Amino acid sequence: MKQRSTDVIEQKLIAAILEGTYMINEELPSERDLAELVHSGRPAVREALQRLERDGWITIRQSKPAFVNDFWRQGNLSTIVNILRSYEHVPDHFVQYMLELRVVLLPVCVKDSITFERMNAYFLLKETEHLINDATAYAQFDWQLQKGLAALSPNPIYLLIFNSFQEIYPKLATYYFSQEKHRIASFHYYQQLMECMIQNEADRAAIITEEVMRESAEQWKKDRRGLHEE
Repeated sequence: MKQRSTDVIEQKLIAAILEGTYMINEELPSERDLAELVHSGRPAVREALQRLERDGWITIRQSKPAFVNDFWRQGNLSTIVNILRSYEHVPDHFVQYMLELRVVLLPVCVKDSITFERMNAYFLLKETEHLINDATAYAQFDWQLQKGLAALSPNPIYLLIFNSFQEIYPKLATYYFSQEKHRIASFHYYQQLMECMIQNEADRAAIITEEVMRESAEQWKKDRRGLHEE
């Protein structure tokens, strides 16, 4: 399906901001100049700029060119999605940010799932009985597990945050689980979680999850460092 010109313009401007063509705290070209640069009409450019302002990328100013915001501080969930869509290959530092967020977020989701929906959480983990020892299978299961646990929390914001990573996490997880040691470690973690659910130990499950997520983030960092040194 052909993309709307507004969508294309929006993506081009986001890519230009991320690449540093248009720097944070500096002005964009005028609406007229942007229209010439992207070979489009001013109404489409104007709509794209309005979207970017809505998502925290820029500030539109009357009678002046738009101003590039510090999107890391002024963005929102849509900003995350836009960043991930703009990269053909997500930079290592952004992956690390995602993993560090998971260290904080997933333990809360796990604790909530056991506290409020223990049987449903248990059935999510019970699917490990059918888990194939394969990178793609592990990546898919791990992603569905995280989203499933988040969905069992009474706080709907958790699932919205996880959904923001829908387009990129499975790809990264497939790479991560291509090493058998990671599949073994994760399977052990799933078994520990299952035991906590059987024993109704929500606090212990949260502690285990935080430890495992922290170890996973560190292991990713080591793996990527080793790859770059080869």
